[in-house]
Amino acid sequence: MLPKLIVIEGTNASGKSALGVKLAARFNGEIISADSRQVYERLDLGSGKITPEEMDGVPHHLLNVVRPGEFFSMADFQRLSYQAIDGILARGRIPFLVGGTGLYVDAVADGYNLSEKATDLSLRAELETYDTPALYEMLKEKIPDTDIDPRNRHRVMRMLEKLAVGDAQPTGKTPRYTLLKLGVTWPREILKQRIDERLEMRLKAGMVDEVKAMLDDSVSPEFLVKLGLEYKYLTWYLTGKIGYEQMVDELGNAIKRFAKRQMTWFRRDSRIIWLDMSADPVSQAEKLIREFLGDQ
Repeated sequence: MLPKLIVIEGTNASGKSALGVKLAARFNGEIISADSRQVYERLDLGSGKITPEEMDGVPHHLLNVVRPGEFFSMADFQRLSYQAIDGILARGRIPFLVGGTGLYVDAVADGYNLSEKATDLSLRAELETYDTPALYEMLKEKIPDTDIDPRNRHRVMRMLEKLAVGDAQPTGKTPRYTLLKLGVTWPREILKQRIDERLEMRLKAGMVDEVKAMLDDSVSPEFLVKLGLEYKYLTWYLTGKIGYEQMVDELGNAIKRFAKRQMTWFRRDSRIIWLDMSADPVSQAEKLIREFLGDQ
């Protein structure tokens, strides 16, 4: 019998972090944060990172594990998550994987077989200079019958990197856990309002100053822009590319588009049980978790 892992995934501004804390506290759990930007130190307000006060004493893992500008891959995330989950289980506690980066969630929850070979950073830097259609054409030249989605930039680049080091075997999956997957989101209009309110709150709390401090400390604008969303638009504002009002307007729209893409990703997974956030999601989730854990 595989160890049990509870997954809580959902869109930006959905309240998944707070829900995860409440549930982990009630079931003797610890949380692994599944967010591709929250792994970085100093990326706090912009990434929506949970604060120590909001953690309410529940241990969190995979926050602040790398410095801004350093390379951190999905394979790094998976490896550190496996280590954290092993430790949680060894302590007799329940692991909760909570986040909105669908690829990172699935890499751990479904056990993606990821390459252990080191990434060629010079090759990656070169590939980053091409747009996605050009990258896909490069891949088609090497594997004419590839079934990789031509719009999935990450997968196209990763396959080109694997081909370069002679490691292009199908990845496959080796699941390590029995899963309970809970989904968190809101109706579209309510979610849009939550995104706007959350953005306003973070701007008032000093999100611009957070990015300015990193730029002043020689964190490269290119790195911040590559992170996307808040860090891209705030960097553009601080380097004079766009004005403040334009930044706020375009950023809000970009976050909403991203939330839509998140839902497209999550809806492909029929295992996710969507909680009714307008009712009593905590009680609903507690019932599902008790049934899942059984006598554990």
